[in-house]
Amino acid sequence: MIERTLFNAEHEAFRDSFRRFMDREIAPHHAAWEEQGYVDRDVWRKAGANGFLCMTMPQQHGGSGADKLYSVVQMEELARAGFSGIGYGLHSEIVAPYLLHYGTAAQQARFLPRLASGEMIGAIAMSEPAAGSDLQGIQSTALRQPDGSYLLHGSKTFVTNGWHADLVVVVAKTDPQAGAKGTSLLLVERGMPGFQHGQRLKKLGLKAQDTAELFFDNVRVPAENLLGGAAFENRGFVCLMEQLPWERLQIAVTAAASAQAAIDTTVRYVKERQVFGQPVAAFQNTRYTLAELQTQVQVARVFVDKCLELLVRDRLDTDTASMAKYWTSDLQCRVIDQCLQLHGGYGYMWEYPIARAYADARVQRIYGGTNEIMKEVIARGMGLPAR
Repeated sequence: MIERTLFNAEHEAFRDSFRRFMDREIAPHHAAWEEQGYVDRDVWRKAGANGFLCMTMPQQHGGSGADKLYSVVQMEELARAGFSGIGYGLHSEIVAPYLLHYGTAAQQARFLPRLASGEMIGAIAMSEPAAGSDLQGIQSTALRQPDGSYLLHGSKTFVTNGWHADLVVVVAKTDPQAGAKGTSLLLVERGMPGFQHGQRLKKLGLKAQDTAELFFDNVRVPAENLLGGAAFENRGFVCLMEQLPWERLQIAVTAAASAQAAIDTTVRYVKERQVFGQPVAAFQNTRYTLAELQTQVQVARVFVDKCLELLVRDRLDTDTASMAKYWTSDLQCRVIDQCLQLHGGYGYMWEYPIARAYADARVQRIYGGTNEIMKEVIARGMGLPAR
């Protein structure tokens, strides 16, 4: 295997530390969380107390000022272990960066330390019942009132961390006549009158992840909760487009890690499982299948690592991130499907990790922009004309 040179000794020491945290605070409970449909809130506070939230935020905002590779290590370890209910990545590397990059000094001081400690749990609300990948089609509105506040009305769905969310970055139209150019981002807090957490959605996979609907019935959002302040009114779509490459690369990171974990699990299984008097691993079909899958995942991991190198140098472009998201999530589903097949009937049993991995993987080709949208982005970057 090609040696990974992306991480240094400090990153690997952090990996060991976070694994111990998972073994102690997540592993004993994750199966129960899958049954109840959400993780216990205490696992957020414990992560914050151990410095595992918002690590890349500056120290003055409660973070560690760490590089993004520490968050990558955390994503890989959660994916490797199949702990898909833990929403630390979205909280720390999607919600918090919006505040860091676009928030006012007052917004950063008010919210980032509370996100870093786990006191507050963050979410971002983009998708709507009639608008998924097409963010320009959102219908939620936030109309300015005479006192400068905004009256937010609409609904959102498929919101990760939505059930626990204390702070939600809500995408809404502040100028409905301007299309995408009339989009803004508002910081909506738990307890604001008219803000309701809807039902927890029952999903094919990610069963411990508290995906929920959110409703905004004329929520009065103060002017100081417009992300970035008055200068960022109607600039929300630009902010979304700037942050999507990193969001999509995070999906690629977890896809590659999950695919490798599926192979590792399957190798252990086929060595132990006896069929016709010999291990399943002794059959040529098994060996060749796993050899092919390992080759494909190795190629994917090298590409993802290169994308991460570009990211830390602030040189990752939208087209490349879209390639990584589409290719690795497609690969993840193919790899896990074939690994499940090698498990035979046991692969279909929920108690086996490969069955849960199979269910969890499918959404990777959908969220963060469907893979069809990724291909459209790539094609446009190639200068191919759209119809």
